[in-house]
Amino acid sequence: MSTRRPDPLAQVSDFEIRLLRIFRSVVDCGGFSAAESVLGIGRSAISLHMSDLEQRLGLRLCQRGRAGFALTDEGREVYQSAQQLLGALETFRSEVNGLHRNLRGELNIGLTDNLVTLPYMRITNALAQLKALGPDVRINIRMTPPSEVEQGVLGGSLQVGVVPQAGSLSGLDYLHLYHERSLLYCAVGHPLFYVDDAQLEDARLNDQDAIAPTFRLPAEAQACYQALNCTASASDREGMAFLILTGRYIGYLPDHYAEVWLKEGRLRALKPASRHYDLSLAAVTRKGRRPNLVLESFLAALATTR
Repeated sequence: MSTRRPDPLAQVSDFEIRLLRIFRSVVDCGGFSAAESVLGIGRSAISLHMSDLEQRLGLRLCQRGRAGFALTDEGREVYQSAQQLLGALETFRSEVNGLHRNLRGELNIGLTDNLVTLPYMRITNALAQLKALGPDVRINIRMTPPSEVEQGVLGGSLQVGVVPQAGSLSGLDYLHLYHERSLLYCAVGHPLFYVDDAQLEDARLNDQDAIAPTFRLPAEAQACYQALNCTASASDREGMAFLILTGRYIGYLPDHYAEVWLKEGRLRALKPASRHYDLSLAAVTRKGRRPNLVLESFLAALATTR
């Protein structure tokens, strides 16, 4: 009973692909000597590579000697197969590089409100870079409270989000983007609007109706709210602005967001030297996420944009 010999080439490694490239160049040049300048290696090295390839394939590929270079029948078939393989590899490389040049797909990003007034427009500039890299990319922005942004990223409905960082949730990666300062404000019509800070006692300030956020904040920021008489709440900063602008409440707002009303004379900051807190704003992505060229391109732009 005869037994079938195992195939001499169990798999094609990078080394075999390199040897096949050398073989193709030798055939295209018509011999070892002519291939020396093309390959940049000597004739003896080419001969060793060819012998190694023949041993790995278990086939005699060519005749070489005084009669000159000539392919065997097996060598001609291997040459044709090598052409197909190397051509397929080149097509694969070109198509993958094309994906980098012409991104396709969607970016689903969740943002907490009122980031567009930040003086350093990192998110805006990164989105512009992404659109330049991939004109066909569809960008979907969802404005939502910070807790919902983080849950959306964890659940997969969002690929990336930008939120005030109030401690790290397990399962999320955080990339710092901005520092943001919030000041305590009141509006025209509020009893404290025209009271000089030097005459404004902390007890009187703490007794005013104030607004508390319902989203997560670091301990330093929470302490600022605990000192106030919070009789109203809001899920986002825009809701807080609505209530402050009634002239009936005081509350904290990011200074860049309040600036337009401050210039119009509709808001004033109360004791800004002592009544403030700072936040770190971060981009969040899910740990262990699947590779995604659109998302990775956006994150790379975000990391380098100022």
